[in-house]
Amino acid sequence: MEYTTLGDTGLEVSEICLGCMSFSHDGEDWGVDAETAEDIVDRAVELGVTFFDTANVYHRGESEEVLGDALAKYDRDRLVVATKVRGGMADDNPNAEGLGRKAIEQELANSLDRLGMDTVDLYQIHRWDYDVPIEETLRALDDAVRRNQVRYLGASSMWAHQFADALHTSERLGLERFVSMQNHYNLAYREEEREMLPLCEKEGVGVIPWSPLAGGYLARPDDEFATTARGERTADSDRDRVEDVYRPGGGVEINERLQGLAAEKDATMAQVALAWHLHKDWVDAPIVGVSSVEHLEDAVAATDLELTDEEIARLEEPYEPVPVSGHG
Repeated sequence: MEYTTLGDTGLEVSEICLGCMSFSHDGEDWGVDAETAEDIVDRAVELGVTFFDTANVYHRGESEEVLGDALAKYDRDRLVVATKVRGGMADDNPNAEGLGRKAIEQELANSLDRLGMDTVDLYQIHRWDYDVPIEETLRALDDAVRRNQVRYLGASSMWAHQFADALHTSERLGLERFVSMQNHYNLAYREEEREMLPLCEKEGVGVIPWSPLAGGYLARPDDEFATTARGERTADSDRDRVEDVYRPGGGVEINERLQGLAAEKDATMAQVALAWHLHKDWVDAPIVGVSSVEHLEDAVAATDLELTDEEIARLEEPYEPVPVSGHG
């Protein structure tokens, strides 16, 4: 495993971040139960993965609990743990969601309790909150850093002008700024290259993309996508990204070229798709969610896969602009 700094910070993270959205106590649909999650975490640590990402809304807190339990046996100083705040955590409590001060303070306390930690390394806002002034959000987050509950602040998918406003507001008010952006980015969805990624590069903000394998679409041939439990669930979901974003944007041809290049390199499609990320200077660590130890090992092996400029160009050439996806 190779390591890199997160943006312009001094925080060292593994080049693969383990996404823990699927972790829950009992497992459901394409998710994984606590026992399987612990096996995945154990193997990840053994392979040198030090970066783990979750959120309070993933299975209504169960992901944080399962991850916290799985990491409890390890030296906390070796690990970098990230979680998020914004989504609703209680149907009968309007202050259990959003980015207002009360929501941030109580949900951070709850996340730390579930994780079994005094401090979380990276605390991210889970999308933009149109109902709360960014000044209020940033002041509450700054206070959390000063209380030593949080070490670094991050953001996730939003419009570039919103992120620029947040960064400027932090500078203007003398508050802790966002050091990372967790955005939607993969071979079949590259709209972030227009504004957000150049902004992050200019501002020294680390980039940790979600869905680097396009929800599994880049991990198997196009005509086999719906044969997995996750594929079937995604195919039936409202305004499915595969149908509305990935396939229309040249995705079918990209998928075919990915298959061909994977065969040439005696690698899997997922490994080539992840290697593409790791060859992008503005990407620090793609967030990879897995359902088995084997998938984890497959992802980690991608860090050793070299792609030439010609191979990268071959994969990128079919891409066409698509509607912005992932901000909501």
